[in-house]
Amino acid sequence: MFAVIKTGGKQYRVAANDVVTIEKLDGVAGDKIEFTEILMVGVGADATIGAPFVKGAVVSAEVVEQGRAKKVIAFKKRRRQNSKRSRGHRQHQTTVRILDIAAN
Repeated sequence: MFAVIKTGGKQYRVAANDVVTIEKLDGVAGDKIEFTEILMVGVGADATIGAPFVKGAVVSAEVVEQGRAKKVIAFKKRRRQNSKRSRGHRQHQTTVRILDIAAN
């Protein structure tokens, strides 16, 4: 069984025991998290599609670690102007392990 969850403005297809890296959520390693914004749950012809969310469906997860993504460099240069700007950014992210998918 799999589910499609929505968190951090993005959608993720998850199944039990998957390890997923998502946008930063509060919590430390070992904390339990529940996702309630479930867009779809099930498998094959038995799948339930929400409008917009599936009522009563919950995905339980455990925080594995808090981290940061790889650095992204934004470099701007104006040719023949002796002008350039370099700016870096590292997005905060949370790694979670999906424990259980409960669909009512």
